Amino acid sequence: MNMRNPWPVLPIMAGLASGLLTGCGSESGDPASDGSAVVVGMSDDVLATDPASGYDPGSWLLFNNVYQSLMAFPKGGTDPEPDAAESCAFSDTQAKVYKCTLKDGLKFSNGDSLTSEDVKFSFDRMLKIDDADGPAVMFPMLDKVETPDEKTVVFKLNTPDATFPSKIASGAGAIVDHRQYDADGLREDGKAVGSGPYKLESFGEDEAVFAVNEHYKGTAEVKNSGVTMKFFHGDRAALKSALLKGDVDIAFRGLSAADIAETEKADDRGSGSVELVDGTGAEVQHLVFNMDHPVAGQLGVRKAIAYLLDREALIEDVYQGTATPLYSIIPAGIGGHNTAFFDTYGSRPSKAKAAAALQADGITGKVKLTLWSTPSRYGPATDQELEAIAEQLNASGLFDADMKSVDFEQYEKDIAKGKYGVYVKGWVPDYPDADNFTSPFFGKGNVLSNNYSNDTITDTLIPRTAAQSDRTATDQDYGRLQDIVADELPILPVWQAKQYAVIRESVYGLEYCLDASTVFRFWELSKTD
Repeated sequence: MNMRNPWPVLPIMAGLASGLLTGCGSESGDPASDGSAVVVGMSDDVLATDPASGYDPGSWLLFNNVYQSLMAFPKGGTDPEPDAAESCAFSDTQAKVYKCTLKDGLKFSNGDSLTSEDVKFSFDRMLKIDDADGPAVMFPMLDKVETPDEKTVVFKLNTPDATFPSKIASGAGAIVDHRQYDADGLREDGKAVGSGPYKLESFGEDEAVFAVNEHYKGTAEVKNSGVTMKFFHGDRAALKSALLKGDVDIAFRGLSAADIAETEKADDRGSGSVELVDGTGAEVQHLVFNMDHPVAGQLGVRKAIAYLLDREALIEDVYQGTATPLYSIIPAGIGGHNTAFFDTYGSRPSKAKAAAALQADGITGKVKLTLWSTPSRYGPATDQELEAIAEQLNASGLFDADMKSVDFEQYEKDIAKGKYGVYVKGWVPDYPDADNFTSPFFGKGNVLSNNYSNDTITDTLIPRTAAQSDRTATDQDYGRLQDIVADELPILPVWQAKQYAVIRESVYGLEYCLDASTVFRFWELSKTD
């Protein structure tokens, strides 16, 4: 998520080697839901209930279930479809005027009518508050919102943006009741009034309770009588224990590979019947190079690292099969993806090619380099991963590399000051489009703080892809962009995460919550007692 403090907590990845994974809750053979409530345990916190502020995975999980957007991502799909809207479309050929017509009879959970006034209020409010931890940064293109009548909303953009439908389908497009929210300030009472499938009954430090919203009118079909979220504040042992004891039905975001193995062993001893469900993920992780750094700023050094990186070993040894190698900046499953880094540097380490890259840049002797990590933001395996990469580099005899780890707050300050040559960054997409994996990294004022710019990317490719409403027609431009990045190496893709959750045997529908849209759909969950 590309906020000013742009890199949210990545889930601590869970899983075993792929051959040991078991699925649950597939569509065929599922018993009908009895409408039971479902309890979900999560290691992340929910940092906000007000969509003008929250820009973290936990908060967006709440937003996607309590609030409604004009558009929404269907399960298993990456193309947004109308939700609160009856229809939405660009009304011009330049992708600068986007018009939506609302459904009839929309209401908020408190019974208030939802009209175009609320939609305009929600976007105007978000942009006016412009919270440092909010999603306003996603809408620099939004000039103004007009409401010709109660059912019509017109968004006028100052620059073409064909991805605007996807942006408003995300948690950033949440619609709030203008009678219940201050136009100038954030709501801080822990309450929420939306028009989504659920209403927030209560929200506390350790638990949030969601009830079915009887006023909801949209595309979701609710298959339970409510959902309770239990927050474990990063305590993985407590989350695992709660799952085994049956205190939670689903453990989402927070179990490590070792936890899963221990949980399955406990299950074999009859401690409780649990299974692992995996799904498509679009989270990615990169090594980032400071282009002004005296060592990492040398292309030969960056190429040598690219030739020596063994992604397969990292995934097997550090992440135990819970990720896949990533060979481009746009992950697999997202339109426009290619394999530029695979094509340029190969899939297996090559000491000879790394040495040649250094020699071509006039570099002799071992390259002394520090890799910087921050486990407090990206999970405890991050330090282990960066240590393993340093060992890979040193094993070639070409590097004298080490790893240093710092707290996230200091980490971000040091990156901004240009102190680091190589550092790790992770990314959870706001919306499943190639634009969200390119513009934030390589556009003007990008979030990487690595002093990289390329005029072809910023002046031609990003504006041209943004203006193309037919997203499949952008593949050639995105391919060229990825090829440029592979050649110039401002970042080096490492892995693409899978999504995992562990469930008790009586739970169904989770496979519809783990896809590239990153929307965790409460309404798809069901349970039999």
